[in-house]
Amino acid sequence: MASRHCLRRTISSIFSRNNGYLPCLRQILHPHLRTYHVSTRSGSLLGSEARKRHKLGRELLSLIQTRSYAEKLVKVPEMAESISEGTLKQWSKQIGDYVEQDEEIATIETDKIDVAVNAPEAGTIKEFLANEEDTVTVGQDLLKLELGGPPKGGDKQKAGQEPKAPAPDDQSSSSDPEPKKDEAETQQESARPPPEKKSEPQPQESKPSPPAKEPPAPKEPAPKPQEPKKPESKPKDAAPLGNREERRVKMNRMRLRIAERLKQSQNTAASLTTFNEVDMSSLMQFRKMYKDEVLKKTGVKLGFMSAFSRACVLAMKDVPAVNASIEGPGGGDTIVYRDYVDISVAVATEKGLVTPVVRNIETMDLVGIEKSIADLGKKARDNKLTIEDMAGGTFTISNGGVFGSLMGTPIINLPQTAVLGLHAIKEKPVAIDGKVEIRPMMYLALTYDHRLLDGREAVVFLVKVKEYIEDPRRMLLG
Repeated sequence: MASRHCLRRTISSIFSRNNGYLPCLRQILHPHLRTYHVSTRSGSLLGSEARKRHKLGRELLSLIQTRSYAEKLVKVPEMAESISEGTLKQWSKQIGDYVEQDEEIATIETDKIDVAVNAPEAGTIKEFLANEEDTVTVGQDLLKLELGGPPKGGDKQKAGQEPKAPAPDDQSSSSDPEPKKDEAETQQESARPPPEKKSEPQPQESKPSPPAKEPPAPKEPAPKPQEPKKPESKPKDAAPLGNREERRVKMNRMRLRIAERLKQSQNTAASLTTFNEVDMSSLMQFRKMYKDEVLKKTGVKLGFMSAFSRACVLAMKDVPAVNASIEGPGGGDTIVYRDYVDISVAVATEKGLVTPVVRNIETMDLVGIEKSIADLGKKARDNKLTIEDMAGGTFTISNGGVFGSLMGTPIINLPQTAVLGLHAIKEKPVAIDGKVEIRPMMYLALTYDHRLLDGREAVVFLVKVKEYIEDPRRMLLG
């Protein structure tokens, strides 16, 4: 307000009567007036002109302030406490496009997820301040946005910019009759009678001359000597079949971060994997018995992940070290035990493997766990996970069986201590009470950090999980 008041006083002082600019202004406005009759008439004219100039100055000031307020700098948004930068993956709009409030303008790729940059208000994009594939930091200016409604006549301007259809060529159209004229002249010339040929004296008939002697028959040419046969050249090596081109693609931030974390896990943890085999007959029968009822009442499809999650939570009561972690400087010197369980569920997406977290899973029943897992899986596939969905996690379950994996050794997600790998269900002959029966079997793999978890504890934990899965009713008692 103070700057506006000062500018108004400055403009008013410039055009006041007592100012030294008045004579110059008088000569500019009315050069035809003479100085000896300027008195009252010129004073009134100059007073009105001064008022006009004063009004113009106020309008100019208002326009400058309005324009400064209407233009807004959009900055890189806050992403998470642990993330301070990202890669500008793509612009969703172009310069000159009108965007509504909260409409996506750009996508920033971070180590974990993609962050959308949305318009804070409705307006028109005036300038980009960063290019695609640039590294941008939190709070950095990203683009200029002119606030307000859509530009008037925007559609007309776009329509006017469209290239017009090429007009018919005048020369080609005017030259069309010319060939017809040439054809007519040619027809007229062909219709004219051919010019009479001048009579030439016909040769007189001569007496028959005696028959000429037949020329002697030509001698047969001597046979040419046969050229020596060229040695047959050996066939060249056949060109390799198929395409042998290569394509190089730069790793995105998420893939780089995954590679870094997995390699860090191998270099830091003393990883070891123990296996067991579980009979899925009882759990499959349990699911078949209640899945329709659960779907009808809650709208949730009952699967196997909820049962394995619940079994792990109950087994952790007997082996709490599975839910602990090593923290501290120099590789860690402190063991942190937790009375809550946050399970990271591995979900495969187009950009890589992500692990959203189901928090406080120890307080949920099977239906609640299944619903939370389904919601996070959908958000991951729709690329709508947030940093909060990914942060934390005290234990991981990875289900490679959905892709047909028979057996594998998952890698620990530091700073966690263990990860449980599920695999494909295969029918196999097994011995049941001295008889061979075909049962649906699954291999379980528990990879654990041997620095914190002893082999005995790891085996006990995996056996507990196996027992809960083979008799799901026991989970209701835990």
